[in-house]
Amino acid sequence: MAGSSNGRVVPAAYPPPVDSPREFIKRGLDGEDELIEVGVAIVGGGTAGLAAANRLLQLLADDPELLESLGEVPVAVLEKAKTCGGHTLSGAVVRPGPLQELYPDLTREDWRKEGFAFGEVHKEAVYMLPSAKSKIKIPPPPPFKNHGNEVISVAALARYQQRVAEEQGAYILTETAATQLIVEEGRVVGVRSGDKGRGKDGEPLGNFEPGTDIKARYVILAEGCWGSLTGAAIREFELDKDREPPVWELGVKEVWKVPRPLDRLIHTIGPWPLKISARYGQIGGTWIYPMKDERTGDDLVSIGFVVDLEYADATTSAHDLLQQFKLHPLVRGILEGGERVAWGAKALPGGGYWSMPKLTMPGALMVGDAGGMVDTVSLKGVHHCISSGKIAGEVIFDALKRGDDSIEVYEEKIENSVTGRELYEVRNTRQPFQKGFLMGGPIVNLAIATKGKLPPGRLPWHKNDEKGMFIGNTADGYPRPDNRYTFDKLSSVFITGNATRDDAPNHIRVQRNVPREIAETWKWMCPAGVYELPEDAPERGNVDVIVNYTNCVQCGAITAKGGRLTTPEGGDGPLYTIT
Repeated sequence: MAGSSNGRVVPAAYPPPVDSPREFIKRGLDGEDELIEVGVAIVGGGTAGLAAANRLLQLLADDPELLESLGEVPVAVLEKAKTCGGHTLSGAVVRPGPLQELYPDLTREDWRKEGFAFGEVHKEAVYMLPSAKSKIKIPPPPPFKNHGNEVISVAALARYQQRVAEEQGAYILTETAATQLIVEEGRVVGVRSGDKGRGKDGEPLGNFEPGTDIKARYVILAEGCWGSLTGAAIREFELDKDREPPVWELGVKEVWKVPRPLDRLIHTIGPWPLKISARYGQIGGTWIYPMKDERTGDDLVSIGFVVDLEYADATTSAHDLLQQFKLHPLVRGILEGGERVAWGAKALPGGGYWSMPKLTMPGALMVGDAGGMVDTVSLKGVHHCISSGKIAGEVIFDALKRGDDSIEVYEEKIENSVTGRELYEVRNTRQPFQKGFLMGGPIVNLAIATKGKLPPGRLPWHKNDEKGMFIGNTADGYPRPDNRYTFDKLSSVFITGNATRDDAPNHIRVQRNVPREIAETWKWMCPAGVYELPEDAPERGNVDVIVNYTNCVQCGAITAKGGRLTTPEGGDGPLYTIT
């Protein structure tokens, strides 16, 4: 029947009410008196976008004539959060090389003094968890070897990068959402900022401010996971032609202040608390990272759960799986006597090399997560964000210097960089898991052991929203919140500093009347409790979904399972500080 696969309901059969790319593409610029002109516009003030800004401004500082030719605003960064890093979240253990290259005058001790780094990895451990009580220590697989890497906060790193960019002459437009990509005669010529001060129904309020066209010689898309402009650009310029479709994962993270320092980095690879049956389609893993705040002396722990959004059981919830995971004796012993001080959630691209779109189009290019540059085998993406941003800054500087319009060399430079090499080695490593943990595991191990040589060729993906959903029993294992070790979604959203106003326009697009399987998928998947079912909803058939969009923390997972996250009003959403 329509909308079903093997008797299950398929999210893709219930697409969101979005007119893309036309809704997110503006044809032509406003008149000169009605626009802002900048040299380079960067959409997104996260790690990748700010790396591009920092590198471009480093080069422009040595070329005053070129800098002056870009006008009063040589580089503008548009960030929808209240501050750069406000919507940024990752584990994160990073390979230090690209960070050291971008900021060669900083030592690793300086990183810690600046407040974005929390210690070098000297010890590590990997455990398999057969059950809720047991654990088996295994030798760290090659992707999980992190000796010499650094534990960081990407939110704090972005705030540092923002400060550096402003000192170099960048204009940082925080609380500013970029809502449209401006295209003239087949070339990107700028972006339009979103309106502010509209009510729930889109009506202008007393403090209404219309958006503005921002004209730029080049645009860098650094929105993270397939943002509104990135998705529109991919369709407009057919950047995904001959590529595999994007697939997603969802990570939920907490930071704890603990009484005893953790002396090693820990990963677990299940199967508990996930179900290994191919019927459930659950793949995921966890991290526990030690964090020493050198400025305060506090011992902190970063703990998180990542689940592949390929799963089929509608009751799969990354947030609740994390709460369940924390009750394992291994974890509870680490957190005992501690206090949760931060929480957050973020989707990440899981498709890797074959799912990366073409990274350039006339007048614009993509960096970091926007271009799918994440190695989800080793849980590494931050150094790719920094590396790709640095390369983007150099490519655009060279193009400005030459005075021509060619930036396609960026593709080749990414391919030959650490990012291209590392992602190519794991190009076929995650796809086998779409067959399930037991069937796919041996093929994945072979791909890791041979660094991508086997299996040969190109293994395909299918989109997450093409997976048929059923209502299973994963939720039966979730603990009741005790507000000591385990917490509900709404109290978690509260500590993010989320300040979306109650009368803001709805930025989430979903069909409101959908089969119960789809409604349950959204309800359980969302870490912020955005989606609810009415108490009198029928057990079978279609139900009306309640959308509490002001809870949203901008994780983006809904885009993978039948909906679409669009940009909120500038300033809305969480205010992450240490995630």
